[in-house]
Amino acid sequence: MENMKLDFAPLAVPLHRRLQTASVAQWVFSFVALAPICIVVFIYLLFTRYWLVCVLYAAWWVIDYDTPARGGNRVPFLCGLKIWDYLRDYFPIKLVKTADLDPKHNYVMGFHPHGVLVAGAFTNFCTYSTGFRQLFPGLTSYLLMLPLWFRSPFFRDLILCAGLIPSNKQCAQYPLLQRRGGHAVVIAVGGAPEALDAHPGSFNVLLANKKGFIKMAMEQGAHLVPIFSFGENEVYDQVENTRGTWLRWIQERLQRVMGISLPLFHARGIFQYSFGLIPYRRPINTVVGRPIRVEKNERPTPEELDTLHQLYMDKLSDLFEEHKANYGVDKDTHLNFV
Repeated sequence: MENMKLDFAPLAVPLHRRLQTASVAQWVFSFVALAPICIVVFIYLLFTRYWLVCVLYAAWWVIDYDTPARGGNRVPFLCGLKIWDYLRDYFPIKLVKTADLDPKHNYVMGFHPHGVLVAGAFTNFCTYSTGFRQLFPGLTSYLLMLPLWFRSPFFRDLILCAGLIPSNKQCAQYPLLQRRGGHAVVIAVGGAPEALDAHPGSFNVLLANKKGFIKMAMEQGAHLVPIFSFGENEVYDQVENTRGTWLRWIQERLQRVMGISLPLFHARGIFQYSFGLIPYRRPINTVVGRPIRVEKNERPTPEELDTLHQLYMDKLSDLFEEHKANYGVDKDTHLNFV
């Protein structure tokens, strides 16, 4: 019974740490629950005296329908709010640069691993808190997100303001069509399925058969940039779901039907450290690798695609090997491409 006792946070926690926890709590809430709540509120308002709000919003949705396919609607003021500094410092999260990225080019950045809630990707590429604009001047980042989330009223507008765009091909390639360069599309390549492998100590990367982003880069002549986020899998525990177990079987089928994965994750709470959905305070170091030059090829052959895909995997592996010792990864640990 000793293990069942709650480990409460002390009363004398400094204010800045409480603000960090509050910032993370609102972010987790937004990621996990805000979209379905917005849908429920929208439907509820239709049957109240406030139905006109829904009608007006529906009209706005029609007018603004093409915005996700045209690079979103980032609001710099929102991306620079102080609340994101507290989110950064909670873990903390750091963006590490290894090479310059010429703003005359466009880039497809592969983010690995996905983790449970892609904390590193959101903080580094949707907020200004970790200095992306200073490290890579002239570049604008766009983080891809499942199209499902852009079907939620109100929530859709919020994520568009943060620089998120849908992960379908039409939306993803729009920034890359801008000839003046300076656009970086960030893709969590493993996507929802990889979240099911997001266990502490796991270095499984769902990449072996992921070639769509490689093909898009070739078609648009965008340079490829591998990114590895050390610590991304460490901030949550997950119920054991080894491949072949009944739980994993259910999760994979739900993912195919719904388009989103449902990892059973847990960590700590707001006022206690024993259980909850607030992530652990563990550092995340997102290392941006050197660019891989890509020549425009609108109709790549399967052999050309495979060659560039293998080169990308090799460069990602080299990036991991070069930096793993800096972030506490054992020298005998290597990436496992699945």
